[in-house]
Amino acid sequence: METQRILVERPIEKGEFNTEQVLTISGGHFVHDVYSAFLAPLLPLLIEKMSLTLTLAGSLSAFVQLPAILTPFVGHLADKYNLRYLVIIAPALTATTMSIMGLAPNYATLALILLLSGVSSAIFHAPAPAMVGQISGKRVGKGMSWFMGGGELARTMGPLVAVWAASLWGLEGMFRVVVIGWTTSLILFWRLKDVPVSARKKGSLQSILPKLRTLFLPLLIIQFFRMFMVVCMTTYLPTYMNLNGATLFLAGASLSILELAGFVGALSGGTLSDRLGRRPLLMGVTILAPLLMIAFLNVSGWLLVPVLLSYGFVSISAGPVFLALIQDNFPENRAVSNGIYISMNFLLRSLVMIFVGMAGDAFGLQTAFMGSAIISLLGLVGIFMLPG
Repeated sequence: METQRILVERPIEKGEFNTEQVLTISGGHFVHDVYSAFLAPLLPLLIEKMSLTLTLAGSLSAFVQLPAILTPFVGHLADKYNLRYLVIIAPALTATTMSIMGLAPNYATLALILLLSGVSSAIFHAPAPAMVGQISGKRVGKGMSWFMGGGELARTMGPLVAVWAASLWGLEGMFRVVVIGWTTSLILFWRLKDVPVSARKKGSLQSILPKLRTLFLPLLIIQFFRMFMVVCMTTYLPTYMNLNGATLFLAGASLSILELAGFVGALSGGTLSDRLGRRPLLMGVTILAPLLMIAFLNVSGWLLVPVLLSYGFVSISAGPVFLALIQDNFPENRAVSNGIYISMNFLLRSLVMIFVGMAGDAFGLQTAFMGSAIISLLGLVGIFMLPG
């Protein structure tokens, strides 16, 4: 055990960046989130199969997000105990649940399956960024960029894998792709079995309370208004494209185009924030992303591609910056503070998803998208409130 502690503490104390371990965890994040990305591109098929309204369709994603309330608890345990096995087993569990969606006979069963997938996602996303933060030394922004880059690349590939599997085997036959998730968990077990989640002296939970207001209140404001734009351009994008005449493949491909640019943005955002500062980068993103979303609503044909690429790069580059802010401000409670952030973020997403679905049913998705872009600019208020 002492040897394990030295292996993890050495990068922290000397400011070293452990490339091999960061890549391993980021790779696990990639595979895990490939399966997490199945729902959005398959929504048109699920809507048709179960005769769902947009509100009910949006609520499916809410079931995935609901278990996020567990992440602070999981994070607290990860700060006290070695919970690396949660990170190891999560890709297999998420792969299983998301691959059997097509076998669900009704809405209630599908909701239960997605709820279980959300639990698996929660037990992965609470300790995993804390592990990356510990093994990134002084280059936490870079570590978060690599970790988020794995997730964004997954959301690029996930829709394509989902549409390919559904086209080849149908919704009911997609369970065949589960083997990749289980193989990944075996690889993670082999590579991470000697790497603890936490190897530092932990701060008490009471020590984070003063910072909850100074950091998390601004983050709450930023994320609430930003989430309207994010929900539209991720969860509802394939449905929007499909309703506007795109085939299922093109609708899924539009999300992959966005996420491909997001992968580059995620790799760049945290690293740039190490040099330029967290707040200036967030301010630029919060202004540019809504403008690009409005441009997307007003172009057609081949012009959609460069606009989606630009939007994906700008918008998603903020993700690792938020994670780096958490790691900066809570070095002794990395996992629990990250769990609080994820819980807040996922619950806000669930709430906003229903709002956007209701707006889409009442006024149409075009109007819902435009209103969401405008509302997201209010996130600037939270950025000005961030601690220096």
